[in-house]
Amino acid sequence: LCDKVLGRTARRQHRFDFLRGDSGRKLPVDAYYPDLKLVVEYHERQHFENVPFWDRKPTSSGISRGEQRALYDQRRREVLPSHGIKLVELKCTDFQCRSSKRLARIPEQDQDIIRAKMIDAGCIGADLNPNE
Repeated sequence: LCDKVLGRTARRQHRFDFLRGDSGRKLPVDAYYPDLKLVVEYHERQHFENVPFWDRKPTSSGISRGEQRALYDQRRREVLPSHGIKLVELKCTDFQCRSSKRLARIPEQDQDIIRAKMIDAGCIGADLNPNE
């Protein structure tokens, strides 16, 4: 939906040479829009609450997956802007969810939420209409 709101296609799971994990591996970003110098990250529940399914496997650095995820999220927040790249984080809680904690997926409403986040971040103007 971000592609539709922004009127362009992102590079998915893009890796920058300057954004690395503790092991030295390049960290992926969810979506990168080079011409906008914009990264969009989508944070599921495991980014802000303990989810045993995602956290059961230990990391090579000896910290929990949850701690590592928080560390790498913070690293993206610090490193990307220092290289002139805006970061917009979308959280699953920004969108309407069903009782099963899964997204309800209401395209028009979801696009409005994304559009508002992009406007707030200064990525697009309030008058942008991707359908024109």
